[in-house]
Amino acid sequence: MIKSMTGFGKAEFEAFNKKFTIEIKSLNSKQIDINTRVPAIYREKDIEIRKVLSEKLTRGKIDFNIYAENLGDESNSKINESILKSYFENLKKISDDLNLITDHTTLQAALRLPDVVKTEYQTLDEDEWKVILENIIKALDDINIFREQEGKALHVDISSNIKSIQKLLTEIEPFEAKRIESLKIRLKENLDKLQINGDVDKNRFEQELIFYLEKLDINEEKVRLANHCKYFLETIEEKVPTGKKLAFISQEIGREINTIGSKANHTDIQKIVVQMKDRLERIKEQLLNVL
Repeated sequence: MIKSMTGFGKAEFEAFNKKFTIEIKSLNSKQIDINTRVPAIYREKDIEIRKVLSEKLTRGKIDFNIYAENLGDESNSKINESILKSYFENLKKISDDLNLITDHTTLQAALRLPDVVKTEYQTLDEDEWKVILENIIKALDDINIFREQEGKALHVDISSNIKSIQKLLTEIEPFEAKRIESLKIRLKENLDKLQINGDVDKNRFEQELIFYLEKLDINEEKVRLANHCKYFLETIEEKVPTGKKLAFISQEIGREINTIGSKANHTDIQKIVVQMKDRLERIKEQLLNVL
């Protein structure tokens, strides 16, 4: 059963006096393309995050985000009081010298000066990371469920269009005998219009006619197209990711349809070929999102 590359997974939890939100979004892509946005403290785990995402999601454009909110009163940003007081006193002295008022705006100006607010570096607690990783796995399970549900809808639509091509293929047969007969008549009429002096060698005419009709024969293309459609429906049922394989088969299907169209030389068959191409284009559009 096929999977979609589109999906969304989310995990929210509280641990170690923090509220965490993990979000994973997946869209279609030819390869695995991962973009991560995590707080600085967890960046050392970026390679591990990418490894887990690659193993679980296989392919697609992946956006991964971790949001962490501190629930306690403590903060890793501290005000350096001694430096702040020194800045404020200097600013107050300058204000007094210039006969300016010293008020709360002076303090705000001092707070924006270098080294007033310092950030203390935090080290990652491995127990905290273990909990985060467990929830990353949960979010990945959610996104895979989403992908499977989307895949079911894709499966129905794609299979329906392949079966439509198979049905249209059988509708060509009634027109084939008419096509051959009309070609014979047309060639004979064109030959008569040439008003060639003397008798036409009928044996040679028959040989040339057979040769010409063989070039326009579409039986081989019909057989190959039927086999490709059958193989496509078998492949779509496989449990491993088959998106790329199905795309290759669809290319072969398109090649046979085009060849039938170029050889058809019959209005009704051309109409059927156009309908086949329409179904195939729908399939190709959907396959862009198949894992």
